Amino acid sequence: MADSIWVSVPATTANIGPGFDCLGAALSRYNRFGFDPATETDLTIQVSGAERDRVTTDRSNLVYQAFCQLFERLQQPVPPVRIAIELGVPLARGLGSSSTAIVGGLLGANAWAGAPFSTAELAAIATEIEGHPDNVVPALLGGCQLATTDDQGQITLCPLAWHDSIVPVVAIPAFEVSTAEARRVLPQQYDRADVISNVGHLGLLLRALATGNGDWLRTALGDRIHVPYRQTLIPGYDAVGAAAISAGAYGVTISGAGPTLLALADADHAATVAEAMAQAWTQAGITVVAAEALTIDSQGATIA
Repeated sequence: MADSIWVSVPATTANIGPGFDCLGAALSRYNRFGFDPATETDLTIQVSGAERDRVTTDRSNLVYQAFCQLFERLQQPVPPVRIAIELGVPLARGLGSSSTAIVGGLLGANAWAGAPFSTAELAAIATEIEGHPDNVVPALLGGCQLATTDDQGQITLCPLAWHDSIVPVVAIPAFEVSTAEARRVLPQQYDRADVISNVGHLGLLLRALATGNGDWLRTALGDRIHVPYRQTLIPGYDAVGAAAISAGAYGVTISGAGPTLLALADADHAATVAEAMAQAWTQAGITVVAAEALTIDSQGATIA
């Protein structure tokens, strides 16, 4: 490996209402990761972009950890490397920043090693590192993805249609919700009625996303598995959601573990929905990092 490798990885929104831990989509915000051969044995990691001071630059860095894991699976020594990280995805906000790091590190190492692993194998490795597939799979493959495992732990990946008329709108507050805390508030058991409700809503959501049927979307984003519990960790949730609906959104849900909120709208209302969500949080005394209409990234992670 003599030349620089650059990997671009999209942000993701996971769960999307009733699709807890299995459904996700790639969004048009990106982190970029560069890998260069190093002559020195000490690891060098340079980070640029907002929140760069919060990214570790030692061997605990998640990009480097994923990079190392691939070489360990090849039973090869980890080569000396210089890593550059360009941040475009906010950290710890429910937009898959950790998944971009995992996918970026794995793809950089795979390219470095001559591409010994297939995309499906990389998806399985990334899922093993992350613990669940709903962020890493769309980050790797792009588009909207459903991922599930069988009784033997084998992953099945299913790309899903996302109608062009449905615009994802994200409102990103300045505060954070830790993934560990977002997991902790979930119950250990659920009522049968709640599970049945989610199965029905997920089936409806998949058809709504494929067809662009707004009436279906208004119902389909309903969830009883994670949103009712996690919304307690997000100040202003009800006000922001109500503002989005009033501005024309089909529905609102939590992006990933939060606190970013995801609204789905048509193109005519998307900008107004973003503005209304930001205004509602601002009126609640909460700083908003960004509120914007995005697009679904269809390419996933790319290597240059």
